[in-house]
Amino acid sequence: MTTMFNTYQHVISDKNVTFDGKTLPESLVINDRGRYKTYYAPFDYINMSARLVICGITPGMQQATNALNKVAQIMSTDSEVETTELLKHAKEYASFSGSMRRNLIDMLDFIGLAKWLELDSCARLFDTHAHLVHYTSALRYPVFLDGANYSGSPSMLSQPELIAQIDAYLVHELSQLSGCVFLPLGPKVGEVFDSLAQRGVVNASQVLSGLPHPSGANAERIKYFLAQKERAALSNKVNPLSIEKARESLINKIKSLKSISSLT
Repeated sequence: MTTMFNTYQHVISDKNVTFDGKTLPESLVINDRGRYKTYYAPFDYINMSARLVICGITPGMQQATNALNKVAQIMSTDSEVETTELLKHAKEYASFSGSMRRNLIDMLDFIGLAKWLELDSCARLFDTHAHLVHYTSALRYPVFLDGANYSGSPSMLSQPELIAQIDAYLVHELSQLSGCVFLPLGPKVGEVFDSLAQRGVVNASQVLSGLPHPSGANAERIKYFLAQKERAALSNKVNPLSIEKARESLINKIKSLKSISSLT
């Protein structure tokens, strides 16, 4: 788990290197293939005690910057910190940070996941009950397409470079987790988990597909999913039927899930 971090640790700890949220240093580039460019950011930590795995597309610039700054700050004040603990703090701090976190919490509570996890709210997954959740991405390290955050299009499964990253990092990661349910965020990640289920990497009955991506850019779909906007008020960019079907399916699937202890 620490090999990749060890490779780039000197860059993160270099006081002459800054992470301003606009660009990432070229010294953090993992690979540069055509239109796709992948950078290192410290998202290596795997929570082996997790019962819920939340999977996004790939860390964006904001999440990468938050993680890098968190690691740099901790290393500057505690030179003796263990690598595993350092990476744990960085991932918990940066994963789904910003407006995405609030949207995610609201949707998870709405479909009943807090009740299944025996919590008052899924907000606890970001503080007192962080041990129950593992945050990850189909593409573990930040991928940019033509210099912008990669949003899942073209499909990850149509790009050999991105498939290689899924196999190298995500598949290995999921093989180390047991007794979990998996929550792919958005249809692009759902496609990846459908593929993984077909390959036997995950059990399809434990995959909770259909949740809208919690990005702020998806605000209208999220509001409709949460029953905070009337169907008649939706723009023509929103397919209400697909959201309604996904919402009903997720609620029913969580109701039918076995208890947490029976998944171990």
